[in-house]
Amino acid sequence: MILYHGTNLDIASINLDMCRPYKDFGKGFYLTLLEEQARKMAYRVSKVYGGRPVINIYEVDDNLLSNKELSIKNFGTEITEEWAAFVMNNRNRNFTDFENALCNFDFKYDIVMGPIANDDLAMLFREYSKHAINLDVLLKELSYKEATNQVSFHTERAIELLRKIGVIHG
Repeated sequence: MILYHGTNLDIASINLDMCRPYKDFGKGFYLTLLEEQARKMAYRVSKVYGGRPVINIYEVDDNLLSNKELSIKNFGTEITEEWAAFVMNNRNRNFTDFENALCNFDFKYDIVMGPIANDDLAMLFREYSKHAINLDVLLKELSYKEATNQVSFHTERAIELLRKIGVIHG
């Protein structure tokens, strides 16, 4: 399986300590199956932080999802109530129920896969958490968003499975 990471750097080695917390699936190294999505992210990152867009290309075994030595959470491609709760919990700086299966603050999942909650979705999550909209409205609004995906690697043993195979400079 080929995965892409859009940024402004040619990454020599992945350092999980450099990853930001409070992201959709928790602190981790995020990639996508979609080269175009990585390209858009690379342009966005280089615009914000400077430098030129760079897409780092990685390969991982096709049987990744059947790896019994890893804890993998796969939301598939559909926006669901479970996915929405997981993303809201991981983005919430005040969330403290780390034992909850719907958070990854404690790195209980080595790898998480699923749709991306972009910045437009953050507003929907806030409205839902304030009870300004109900779950049906939230899920309906989320279903109209562009199809995306992300694969996040949260532990060193998961990172070790990634093999860098190339880079594209924008």
